[in-house]
Amino acid sequence: MKKIVFGAIALVAGLFSTANAQIQEGNWMVGGNLVGANFGLNSGSGYDFSIQPKGAYFIKDNVALGGYVNLGFSGAKDAPTTFVYNVGALGRYYLSPGEQGVDNLLNHGRWFFEANVGVGGTSISKGGSSSNGLNFGFGPGYSYFITPNIGLEGLVKYDANAGFGNGGYTNRITFGLGFQIYLPSGQAKRIANDVQ
Repeated sequence: MKKIVFGAIALVAGLFSTANAQIQEGNWMVGGNLVGANFGLNSGSGYDFSIQPKGAYFIKDNVALGGYVNLGFSGAKDAPTTFVYNVGALGRYYLSPGEQGVDNLLNHGRWFFEANVGVGGTSISKGGSSSNGLNFGFGPGYSYFITPNIGLEGLVKYDANAGFGNGGYTNRITFGLGFQIYLPSGQAKRIANDVQ
């Protein structure tokens, strides 16, 4: 129990410690996006909810490679439910201040581009269509660092599934809001060792 408490304290202290470069080679990024949430209040209104946890490792400054999972569902009263699932690899490239052409918002943020490729699908219940196969997406985003190690971000992506099933090719534009936690690799190793 003491190790768990100590690990939690070390994690919180690490989140608020000063970091010179969140997106530096050797750092880790973990977090996720709430891709879309819509819960209708009117009669016959539906719901739409999706989450996208992700994690990545910075292989060099401004460039991160990692993985993602996307799970979502939508529906309405007396209507079929749609389930979306995707899993795969992602890559991010953060623009340096000189590349952006505009000053960062309050000098605490970074523009980035994200792309992903993996497997996934869409299934509609009650005899509806389905599409399973290659999942891919790409789009721009912005991360605003509320602390040196936590970024709130918005991301607009083109998301598509090309594959098999009677639905064939499906695509959509998503807007996600979420957060990422950036941990220096040395700090991440210390936290993992303290928890063990």
